Amino acid sequence: MAGHRGKRVHAWLIGQIEVEAASILNGLKTQVLGRPVLVYPVVGSTNDEAKRLAAEGAPEGTLVLAEEQTAGRGRQGRRWQAPPGTALLMSLVLRPPLPPDRAGQLTLAVALAAAEAVEAETGLRVGFKWPNDLLVRGRKLGGILAELSLLGAALEWAVIGLGLNVNLDFAAAGLDELVGLATSLSLELGQPVDRVRLLQTLLVRAEAHLATVYSGVSLHRQWNARLDQLGRPVVVQTPTGQVAGTAEGINASGALLLRQGDGTVIEIAVG
Repeated sequence: MAGHRGKRVHAWLIGQIEVEAASILNGLKTQVLGRPVLVYPVVGSTNDEAKRLAAEGAPEGTLVLAEEQTAGRGRQGRRWQAPPGTALLMSLVLRPPLPPDRAGQLTLAVALAAAEAVEAETGLRVGFKWPNDLLVRGRKLGGILAELSLLGAALEWAVIGLGLNVNLDFAAAGLDELVGLATSLSLELGQPVDRVRLLQTLLVRAEAHLATVYSGVSLHRQWNARLDQLGRPVVVQTPTGQVAGTAEGINASGALLLRQGDGTVIEIAVG
């Protein structure tokens, strides 16, 4: 991964936001990720802001953070809800030296980094639900949204967004529809979690996993070890209809492997 250091970091900070960004950079042990970092009190969507920056030439590792999103979203346009200051809302700009058919590995890398960071900082075990959910005790802790830009047949840039429930009480926040379905780190632990430390650990792990992916090595085996659906019957909604089977894991491209009743295994790339 190419380095990005020095004065250029500060050029991306804006106004009073510099103080908050400095607290993130202080003690951050990465070479690329989070350098530069932009912190917004409120933004429509961190992914949308990161995509804008990427299109304007933002370098590999640019990090967009927000205390609140007014138009946060997950896959298939689902709304992402989190009151100000309760979640880790971030998007990374990447310029990976990968063919487009390996772009799914970027999501695997960030998901693994998030799981490992949560475990390192809290001791909580994190599992995955394909294609993009992070779980604790079967309840949704967070999700990932990847968006790409192609230049001809090449991958120009990728934006990987992550929303993680950190210090969020759904009932107190009036999100009654999520009680029992989603969870947060503070709910699981009974105490708040330091979001800056969690973020710094996550970025270090993500940098290591992305370097592995950039070297041509797949992370699907590590992902399968955390797959909550492994060996279970699942029903996947695809653009062409529902597909049912037993989850056998994911392959090197990130597609879900489903074993059918007749024993055949099919690949589901999008669900």
